[in-house]
Amino acid sequence: MEMTAIIKETRAAGLKIVKKQVPDQLKPDEVLVKVIVTSICGTDVHIYKWDKWSQGRIKPPLTTGHEFCGKVIKIGSKVTKVKVGDVVSAETHIVCGECEFCKRGEYHICKNTKIIGVDTDGCFAEYAKMPAYNLIVNNSGIDPKFLSIQEPLGNAVHTMLHFDIKDKTVAVVGCGPIGLMGVNIAKAVGAKKIIAIEVNDYRIKLAKELGADVVINPLKEDVIQRVFEETDGTGIDVVTEFSGNKQAIEQAFKYVKPGGKMSMLGIVPSNIEIDLYNDVVFKGITIYGVVGRLLFKTWD
Repeated sequence: MEMTAIIKETRAAGLKIVKKQVPDQLKPDEVLVKVIVTSICGTDVHIYKWDKWSQGRIKPPLTTGHEFCGKVIKIGSKVTKVKVGDVVSAETHIVCGECEFCKRGEYHICKNTKIIGVDTDGCFAEYAKMPAYNLIVNNSGIDPKFLSIQEPLGNAVHTMLHFDIKDKTVAVVGCGPIGLMGVNIAKAVGAKKIIAIEVNDYRIKLAKELGADVVINPLKEDVIQRVFEETDGTGIDVVTEFSGNKQAIEQAFKYVKPGGKMSMLGIVPSNIEIDLYNDVVFKGITIYGVVGRLLFKTWD
């Protein structure tokens, strides 16, 4: 049986819509899912543009995409986690379970991680084959378009909740989809003051609607000065970084307060410059790098 899929066919910019065989030959621990809804991640854009990162990582031909919701239509002989008919989303990081990190429960930093739609065929297709271990059974009463973005929501949850933000002043740097989720999470948790930093007018509007108390536009204002004005000169308790913007990150090291925390998800295309001694060591700050989601604590 054939299906329609979106693939990276060659080592060049662009993607292609093709017909290919449904991957219905399953290993004992695998599941075949009929895809209902998919969402587009920034990673998919990188693959489409064929930038430096994707050139070093992607091996065509590859079915792209990793954010989705679907229905289980076939299961392998040893699968017990899901059943036919379940509506599922996926943890997109496939881990080995054997390395030192997996053995101590730190699956999110598995050294042999493979990502759906990056290292293995993904979900931009009518059907997708997945390890049962990676599937999350959803409440079928929830709109599938929301279920399809649980993976990026997990990134936001991991970033926002690694440090205690209740009653804290929090900066959300970069209000793309995941950063906007971060604003909403900070509001739900009970942050004392939420300061969002964003340049796009539409995203600024959304950040305010989702709970940001203040939104600073770096194109129009001095970010560092405004942060200190909004915090009575003390700075930010917890910086959450979603932008991957070099200047924005360098500025964050200036306005995070002594003893403050930085939770960093955004990926910078070039090296950043920081004053290690004055802005890290002598301020006694803590920096946490966010890799995907905690398997499966974040989902729970």
